[in-house]
Amino acid sequence: MYQADAPLIFSGNSNRQLTEAIASYLNTPLGKAKVGKFSDGETMVELGENVRGKDTFVVQSTCHPVNHHIMELLIIMDALRRASADQIVPVIPYYGYGRQDRKVAPRTPITSKLVADMLMSAGATRVVAIDLHAGQIQGFFNLPFDHLYAAPVMLEDMKTRFETPPVIVSPDAGGTERARAYSKRLKSNLAIIDKRRSAPNVSEVMHVIGDVKDQEAVILDDMVDTAGTLTQGAEVLKKFGAKRVVAYCVHPVLSGPALERIENSALEELVVTNTIPMGNNKGKCKKIRSLSVAPLLGEAIRRIHMRDSVTSLFV
Repeated sequence: MYQADAPLIFSGNSNRQLTEAIASYLNTPLGKAKVGKFSDGETMVELGENVRGKDTFVVQSTCHPVNHHIMELLIIMDALRRASADQIVPVIPYYGYGRQDRKVAPRTPITSKLVADMLMSAGATRVVAIDLHAGQIQGFFNLPFDHLYAAPVMLEDMKTRFETPPVIVSPDAGGTERARAYSKRLKSNLAIIDKRRSAPNVSEVMHVIGDVKDQEAVILDDMVDTAGTLTQGAEVLKKFGAKRVVAYCVHPVLSGPALERIENSALEELVVTNTIPMGNNKGKCKKIRSLSVAPLLGEAIRRIHMRDSVTSLFV
């Protein structure tokens, strides 16, 4: 569908399968690059084709192992800059270190700003990411930032899975804006779980604001990490009378006891996207189903390359 003057798509090692799907959508081959390691573990990159004056896109989720994948991304970008690429656009389906976006206690870092500084220093000319943990992370960059949303992919799936619009549930007050946007598109009701967090990755569900009795409920979040919030939320929704609980989370971080918690929870299904590869987790939990964001990212890359509007993807 798109061949003339195609952009050059390069891949790190974090999510090559997604990068290949994006390249397939754009009907263009992956850019030739060797991304490996020296014997001491340092990242080694060697570009295999001319990028001078070209629009280049590097697809790399900064997922586990986070630090290694961030360094891979930075080194690939540095190689592109030194090879005189015109545009260097890191496409980051999952933006790691996004949870520390402000100081919540004395003497703590703002890591999402630190990552932004490193990306700009490495030569980024614009950035693409999906469902940032906090929208204000865009302000840490002094360059164009295309903040994409998995909403079109997830909403399309929801419409095929529910006969009547489900209640959209935010797992905490901070996710209310996201949940409201979905409920508005589905013309459904909204509920909020009142959650109190006592420590990082530890949460306690207290109450449900809104009516879920005898209704199908969808818990909506940007990521699922240890799944504590998610599974506790499913339990409390069941206690408040929800007849069916499903979760939609964009980024499947799935660390620690997440898979076991999901498998043993009141959740009927967890729907995620492939911003993070399931890898060894694939097949370990039968309740998890993955949707592809390759067409969304491919279309965004095509529009950036052709200097078209990206915003119109979500209108």
